[in-house]
Amino acid sequence: MGSLEKLVEMRNITKKFSGVTALNDISFDIRRGEVHILLGENGAGKSTLMKILSGAYQPTSGTIVLKGKEYDQLTPKDSYENGISIIYQELSVINELSVQENLFVGKLPTKKVLGLNIVDYGKMKEIATVLTKKVGLERDLNTFVEELSICEKQQLEIAKSLVSDADIIIMDEPTTSLTQEETDQLFKIIRQLKSEGKGIVYISHKLKELKEIGDRVTVLKDGTYVGTRNVSEVEVKDLVTMMVGREIKSRYPSNNPNLDKNKIIFEAKNITRKDERVKNVSFKLHEGEIIGFAGLIGSGRSELMNAVFGADPIKTGSISLFGKEMKPKNEYQSIKNGIAFVTENRRETGFFHNFDIKENISILPFIKNSKLRGTWGLVNNKMEKKYAAEEKSKLNIKCSSVNQNITELSGGNQQKVILGKWMAAESELIIFDEPTKGIDIGSKSEIYTLMRKLSDEGKGVLMVSSELPELLAVCDRIAVFKDGNIAEILTSEEATEEKIMFILTHEGDN
Repeated sequence: MGSLEKLVEMRNITKKFSGVTALNDISFDIRRGEVHILLGENGAGKSTLMKILSGAYQPTSGTIVLKGKEYDQLTPKDSYENGISIIYQELSVINELSVQENLFVGKLPTKKVLGLNIVDYGKMKEIATVLTKKVGLERDLNTFVEELSICEKQQLEIAKSLVSDADIIIMDEPTTSLTQEETDQLFKIIRQLKSEGKGIVYISHKLKELKEIGDRVTVLKDGTYVGTRNVSEVEVKDLVTMMVGREIKSRYPSNNPNLDKNKIIFEAKNITRKDERVKNVSFKLHEGEIIGFAGLIGSGRSELMNAVFGADPIKTGSISLFGKEMKPKNEYQSIKNGIAFVTENRRETGFFHNFDIKENISILPFIKNSKLRGTWGLVNNKMEKKYAAEEKSKLNIKCSSVNQNITELSGGNQQKVILGKWMAAESELIIFDEPTKGIDIGSKSEIYTLMRKLSDEGKGVLMVSSELPELLAVCDRIAVFKDGNIAEILTSEEATEEKIMFILTHEGDN
């Protein structure tokens, strides 16, 4: 594991927000040359603890020891000067600047010319060349960041932390949007940083990554410390128990035997998009079943769902919901027709950042019931509170109040608010696109249970997921999507990870 030298020690950290205890007496340390995994459900306090370390939050009580010096609290400047760098799940690179410019934002190297400090572009290029090579970012330094992939942007974030010569690098859900190949590349970089004596804090909900990359793991639950274990000495199932304090189900079958399994509640007929990223797709959804869509990145699954929802134009085809045929034209019409779409990127398309919880929940039922295409009847304070209270209770949304801004919630609770707005709008068909992306195992289980409950109530449920175990746990049938079409539809009895992957990777006729 490397040296036992502690790079940082957090002692008895407590943090309260408006009387609500987010962290209660937490102790945590990071050692040189280790990857310390930080685990916990959404809302457990992981991000709060790391924000205290980065200087973004100040603790209510407790001590932080850095390089032998004790601090009651840190400022962002203190954190930076002590070699702490944090890479958030929502990357902070600036798309409008080049790779090189991003590396030196706020820390331009300078040189004296005629007694004046000017930017040392030669040194910038020299440092940038070394660091981008080190993290595997093979791009021209003048490339605008908007042209980079998610993986490349993450490599750039790591390079930024190295510019400041950080000893401690905090990575928050770094593999959420990465392919397996990109994840392997990231792990290679982490191992290199570890060998150089860096201390890595790695926050993730993907438990299988622990064994591959971690040395120690600390578990938090509801703002309290559960325990720290050596990764080599602990089983994944034990960590799940530590995180959630309960057994997580492995299958979520129907619990309503009275449903008519022959009744078709939704049908897509020959859907072809104008851009032909989806071609001639047809399928039927029966009462009481959940259909999942498996496929490789770029196969067209999300593009199909966008077309069904009316967000992207279709060239041919139609859909029918409970026997009513329609050709989706726009999102407003789809909302009116009872179709819901829980999008993959919740931060960009899932909620309004400047709205509180109750406003985010009530906006859709108001739109659905409004007149003049949403311009009349959008505000009703009494109903706003009613919708919010009902969904908070039904979905177990953890918050101090429904007046709390949605950005203050954990990822899992944000997702519940998004589901809440669609439930409040009494949607009849709910499309889930990567519904548990960046969400802890306990919240995942709650969302699976909710999906099945909706299905058992006679609503239509479609699910896109890149996680095959998730599809196998939740879905009654799995449509294997390939090259813009359905290659095969498997029942839950037929489907296995091996069979799905064979269909996806087999060259030849669909």
